[in-house]
Amino acid sequence: MSGRRVVVTSPRTAAARRRRYPATREIDEQTVVGEVYMRSLLRTQFRLALFVCTVLACVIGGLPLLFLLLPDVRGLHLLGVPLPWAVLACLIYPAFVVGAWLYVRQAERNERHFADLIERK
Repeated sequence: MSGRRVVVTSPRTAAARRRRYPATREIDEQTVVGEVYMRSLLRTQFRLALFVCTVLACVIGGLPLLFLLLPDVRGLHLLGVPLPWAVLACLIYPAFVVGAWLYVRQAERNERHFADLIERK
């Protein structure tokens, strides 16, 4: 065998290439591919919402269980207010605000990743 290389080319090198649809057009025209893109975004956002709601439900649902399992804690007072009431008044609402803030932040991040994916296609 000789060390000579042979270049093989296709006879259709000058053929017109098929133009690709941009992904944004796929979404706008509601094609099957566009529906797949949108379904993936919606599924991601839905999973995020379920996660945040589950965490908040566990925290809120866990407080009565905590006070039930630790009856000595129920008798404590904070500034003259029973501890369960103080926790409900002072910790639950900030937990909601933090949960909402984290949800919005992550949802916007998901949308940015989706936009980057669409722009690359």
